[in-house]
Amino acid sequence: MTDLRILLFFVTVPWIFCDAARTSKVVPKQKGSLKVIGDEEIIPESTIVMEAKKPKKKVILTTDYESPAETDDEGPGVDHKDDKELPTCLMCVCLTGSVYCEEVSPDMTTVPPLPKETAYLYARFNKITKITNKDFGNIATLRRIDLSGNLIIEIEDGAFSKLDQLEELTLADNKLVKLPMLPTKLVSLNVNHNLLKTKGIKANIFKKLTKLAYLYLGDNALEAIPQLPESLRVVHLHNNNITSLTDDTFCKGNNTHYIRYNMQEVRLDGNPITLAQHPNSFICLRALPIGHYK
Repeated sequence: MTDLRILLFFVTVPWIFCDAARTSKVVPKQKGSLKVIGDEEIIPESTIVMEAKKPKKKVILTTDYESPAETDDEGPGVDHKDDKELPTCLMCVCLTGSVYCEEVSPDMTTVPPLPKETAYLYARFNKITKITNKDFGNIATLRRIDLSGNLIIEIEDGAFSKLDQLEELTLADNKLVKLPMLPTKLVSLNVNHNLLKTKGIKANIFKKLTKLAYLYLGDNALEAIPQLPESLRVVHLHNNNITSLTDDTFCKGNNTHYIRYNMQEVRLDGNPITLAQHPNSFICLRALPIGHYK
């Protein structure tokens, strides 16, 4: 029995040590001490420490350079010289030297502020009721103004007086009862379809306009023909209340040799007057006026 126990001791003890060796791995010493983790991979402790000390990257959020927040937050000293022009060019179409404000919605009841370089303004078919001296006072570059199809009742006398470059003025289809002072370089004036009477037009208002070539006064309430400049080529006076003509209306009664070479077209149709009864009134014209002769 004693011999059997000794045999079992020598067989069992080596087996126990071999099993322990299989469950524990030893690797050569590296920088730092080794950490044994059962059957898992062995990781140097120095590596673990270094990983723990690595700082996290700092993330900084920045707004996109096109974001509205950045554009709204402007610092001092930003140039806002075009701010006054911006609303007009949002409501209207602004091209180089031209502003188009036609049938603007919501309703346009006054002349909008204009860019200083404006040469042509088209503000037709709106609800403008009055033209003031300030509306065009600082726009010396204007050459053409079209305000037809509005509700203009009044134009202050000096509204156009400073417009030295103005050549064309259209005020047709409004409710004017009188005309203001007109710029001296005016070439064309259209005030058809208004409520103008002879007393609302100063006697020599057109006579001073030495470059005026086209004058449209049709569809008003004129009782007489105003004095006309020599430069006129076309004058429309149709559909008024004109009842009489004189020898000096178009011609010079005391000069039978006078010929009005510039005048090409005169319209007097739609008036309560028979032109055949006033032959000396247009003897100087190169063409007979359009109107009733019988």
